[in-house]
Amino acid sequence: MSEKSRMEAGKDENGNVVLCAASAYEEKYYFNPLFSRLPDSVQKELRIICILFTDEIGGIFAMEYNQEGNLQFLTEARDWDYQYDEIGAALMIKEIQKSRRDLLRSLELFYQVVILGQPLEEKME
Repeated sequence: MSEKSRMEAGKDENGNVVLCAASAYEEKYYFNPLFSRLPDSVQKELRIICILFTDEIGGIFAMEYNQEGNLQFLTEARDWDYQYDEIGAALMIKEIQKSRRDLLRSLELFYQVVILGQPLEEKME
């Protein structure tokens, strides 16, 4: 899926739902309005994560939910972008997953319960 369509449609070709995305190429940030119920502080933190990622690594960075409601990170670069840091991208994603573990788990829980309608009791076991 092209960068523009991913950032505007809110879904990718696999039916995954985009939470947020940023592009170093177009210097744009996208936040899916489906998640406008998230607290402003969470929305601000997501913006910071995405923009810092593309500022340091380059390329395109997206956070999206797969069909099971698990949050995943996607990053890609254009063919001509020789400054994109692929190794740095993998390391930064691991650091985000480690340092923001509670936030990411809360976002998954929110999506699974509020958006997918899964029972909260199952998630708390």
